[in-house]
Amino acid sequence: MFVSRFIERHPAWALIGIIAIAVLLWLIFAVWPPGLEAAFGRKRVFLNAVFNGITLGGLYFMVASGFTLIFGLMRNVNLAHGSLYLFGGYIGYAISAWTGSWVLSFVVAFLAVALVGVLLQIFVFRRMEGQDLRQTMVTIGLSIVFADLMLWAFGGDFYQIQTPSWLIGPVQLPLIIAIKSSGEPVYLQYPLVRLVIFAASVVVGVAMWLALNRTRIGMIVRAGVDDRDILAATGVQIQFVFVLVFALGAGLAGVAGVVGGTFQSISPGEDTRFLLASLVVVIVGGMGSIPGAALGAVIIGLAEQLGSVYIPTYAIVVTFLIMVLVLALRPQGLLARR
Repeated sequence: MFVSRFIERHPAWALIGIIAIAVLLWLIFAVWPPGLEAAFGRKRVFLNAVFNGITLGGLYFMVASGFTLIFGLMRNVNLAHGSLYLFGGYIGYAISAWTGSWVLSFVVAFLAVALVGVLLQIFVFRRMEGQDLRQTMVTIGLSIVFADLMLWAFGGDFYQIQTPSWLIGPVQLPLIIAIKSSGEPVYLQYPLVRLVIFAASVVVGVAMWLALNRTRIGMIVRAGVDDRDILAATGVQIQFVFVLVFALGAGLAGVAGVVGGTFQSISPGEDTRFLLASLVVVIVGGMGSIPGAALGAVIIGLAEQLGSVYIPTYAIVVTFLIMVLVLALRPQGLLARR
């Protein structure tokens, strides 16, 4: 495994990483002494930032997992991926407002954005296979066209998808944030909807990994990326398989748009933000790696949220500093697919 090899090759860095993880766990589970709260603020603020970062990482993973399927695994440079996220969010909002069903908005957003992905694969990427520069320029142009069309259709307002009543409200977590004068502990309260969405992103990640590594269709996809001519010679309809994979990657971006519209908001400009986030996540985690996308998403989510709390002026710098460090020390990404 990568972890054991990393420990063997870089024992000093491994020791630093273990110490950092131990310190983080102590900060999460221990009762903070007054001196620590005086230096870093209240523990409630720190824990909220940590959980916000982890749940934001879940959202980034749902966007980046589709991106790593299309870009990292199939070698298609789709810089309109952020537009698919925003389109899914708008579709989810429209369906939720029209029917009142939060769950139905996920289904319709997935199907609608997956259909757009199918059209992109057939009419754009199939005609430019292996031409990375042309794919880049064409999808940049398409993202601008999509952004203008969505601005014309939905305007420049902010939209938020209504959270269902059964997910509204906080849930008490077994994490002590303070001790009352009576000696009674005060526990952290955190929004239930964020926890449910993060759990769903974990389920999606595990299902994708199993599908790619433990099923025949996953074997076909990986073989098609490595040598599609030989696979096609065996009688496999490789183009049909690639259309399905592209549809899945696009559909995941649409689902992520509904998720983002539920616990954040959707508005013009979110497409660029999440495209950049997906690029950073894939670079940090490693192209074509589902576990890498998950690790990269959590790292970037934590960096953004902790940075916005403790160094708000330089929060965005921290994200790109992580990317630069990974490119310098491990250019293929932390968990790159071999």
